[in-house]
Amino acid sequence: MIRLAVVGDIGSGKSYVARQIGYPVFNADVEVSKIYKKSRKCYNKLKKALPRYIFSYPVKKIEISKAIVASRYNLQKIVKIVHPEVRFNMNNFIKKNKHRKFVVLDIPLLMENKINKKKDILIFVDARKSEINKRLKKRPNINLEIVKKFEKLQLPLKFKKKRSNFIIKNNFKINSVKKSVKKILEKIL
Repeated sequence: MIRLAVVGDIGSGKSYVARQIGYPVFNADVEVSKIYKKSRKCYNKLKKALPRYIFSYPVKKIEISKAIVASRYNLQKIVKIVHPEVRFNMNNFIKKNKHRKFVVLDIPLLMENKINKKKDILIFVDARKSEINKRLKKRPNINLEIVKKFEKLQLPLKFKKKRSNFIIKNNFKINSVKKSVKKILEKIL
């Protein structure tokens, strides 16, 4: 099985590119939402670590947001609790799909958390910052202060781009992304 990992800036279109590849996708952001909704163990740990912010089960994103905005140390506490569960779910996803030709990893902090392996094929999604910002502002419930805090957790984009095997220029036009994905798959196959 070949692991394709999609990396890039927040809002660059990583999830869209990942879905266009046409193989099973592990989306870490979706997994985090599931963990907040379904993991009482995670809730208990978050409640203990952040008693002034976490009040209800399932965990509400607004509570998480308030904790992150209040202190960068809160974000570190959240990451310490949530990421092991995400990693566990990712490993189950990989085991479940071990007979597939490809799996696609859509994990924003893949390289930062050292989840990537040497054999992984990294696809960097490159998009103009002005275009990203315009699109982020259109998202419902987006908190740009939280986006900035998450950006501080990320490795420099230049580093990610340099380490990637392929670069997709995302101009947010559907056909251009589909053509780029098709070319990459042809090269890999």
